[in-house]
Amino acid sequence: MSSDILAKSSEGIDHNLTHEPDGRPFGLSLPSDGLGDTHRLRDDVFMVAAFAHVHVVQTEEASVVFDSGIPELAPMIADRVSEEVAAPVSHLVLTHGHRDHAGGAGHMIGAFGGAGRRPALVAHESLPGRMARYRLTDGYNRIINERQFARSNPDGLIDGFAFALPDPDVTFRDRIGIDVGGLEIELRHVRAETDDHLWAWIPQRRVAVTGDLMLWHFPNAGNPAKVQRYPLEWAAALRDIAAVGPELLLPGHGLPFEGRERIRRVLEDTAAVLEDLTMLTIELMNAGATLDEVLEATRIDQERIKRPYLAPTYDEPEFVVRNVWRLYGGWYDGVPSNLKPARFAELASELADLAGGALALARRAEALTADGQTALACHLVDLAAAAEPKNAAVHGARRDVYRQRRDEQQSLIAAAVYEAAAHDSAARASPAAPS
Repeated sequence: MSSDILAKSSEGIDHNLTHEPDGRPFGLSLPSDGLGDTHRLRDDVFMVAAFAHVHVVQTEEASVVFDSGIPELAPMIADRVSEEVAAPVSHLVLTHGHRDHAGGAGHMIGAFGGAGRRPALVAHESLPGRMARYRLTDGYNRIINERQFARSNPDGLIDGFAFALPDPDVTFRDRIGIDVGGLEIELRHVRAETDDHLWAWIPQRRVAVTGDLMLWHFPNAGNPAKVQRYPLEWAAALRDIAAVGPELLLPGHGLPFEGRERIRRVLEDTAAVLEDLTMLTIELMNAGATLDEVLEATRIDQERIKRPYLAPTYDEPEFVVRNVWRLYGGWYDGVPSNLKPARFAELASELADLAGGALALARRAEALTADGQTALACHLVDLAAAAEPKNAAVHGARRDVYRQRRDEQQSLIAAAVYEAAAHDSAARASPAAPS
């Protein structure tokens, strides 16, 4: 189908449209099953909109597919691609090994094979190591992904976590060129959201495929429950993409967008925010600040992230600061009592005794919440629940505090954690308490 999404993305960027008319963050909405429309962006380029998009670039002799979607959607995405392409798929390129981008690769390879040939699966050399880590920590990844996405995907779009992935046919370290029916495509590695990330540059078409380097929200460089991210290298990659001068940019999520100057502006703006946040954090670390002092000093100018492509609707700047601290400084936050702390339950019991009981802490948390001081309230109500974990009244207060804390959040990650806390206490609260 023809599409006006390029016009929409241009309007959003040029006029700084951070929200849709109905109040949703500006961008590309998808059905609850995670599979959207097929968008013909050029005669030789189309996108299957999905939980993570799949992009296809065609020549007369061959086609290349970038990413594969989640396993649950891969059969439908493969059908969409097969309906659109005239030439066989010669390569399937994975921008990185996250489940939403690589999970359907096994099905795709089978669907596009036949007659004694199959597409070459292309990825960075670190991808097999990522898959080994996923197998090792599958239980943990299931827990955090179910928590993180349950609220935004109530129909169970993410079903567990583990997925089977064929071994790549082609891997590389820094950069590699592949030939797709005479079309030269350059793949470049960067450590960014993942250690195995790549982006593609197609100079003959002036097209860049960026995976999760471009997300249409604040860069996912700080996710608190995931492994290390690399914001400075991410920023450098964004500047490299801007420097080659693409005229069409195909991101892993959100809207594609076009126009050399518009693309340059978006990429360099995003890079500058990551660089400034990282360098200020490092400057304060070098001056001897604690993590708490760094967090207070690095509250990013909110005007800078009032852009449709920088809104903190998934990750957020505070999480990036914490990740920078972990990358350059380790886990010790500079507070001596936190180096070898007492058990949280022991501390909670002591403070509850000083306060006059766990319920007194919980009631104070409720008062703070009513006064809008929910961050402080969460500390107190967690102490109360740890001091008396079977106290239904305490959990009723904790449920309500965390529901308000959840409702104050813009980022999906923070909202999901607070939602999980509220849900946990709702199950422990007295039956008479409102649900």
